[in-house]
Amino acid sequence: MAHTKAIGTTSNGRDSQPKYLGVKLSQGQAAKIGNIIIRQHGTKFLPGLGVRLGKDYTIYAMTAGQVKFTTKRKTGFNGDRRIVKVVSVVPN
Repeated sequence: MAHTKAIGTTSNGRDSQPKYLGVKLSQGQAAKIGNIIIRQHGTKFLPGLGVRLGKDYTIYAMTAGQVKFTTKRKTGFNGDRRIVKVVSVVPN
């Protein structure tokens, strides 16, 4: 028999947990070895010197120093050029 369930149920309430993405250390801040700098989905930011890219695209520090954000022109495999954001950790 198709009818509505008892009072107290709702068709809403299926929200996913927050992922806490974004920049964790900004430019000029000190980074220790292993500190997470950016949590992201995909390569919105690319790793530069002194950082590595994790399997979930997290960028983390491999050396101690200051965080530095730059941009550069990157040529893709199909010849398209785009400006990409690069994150680095430079030693003090």
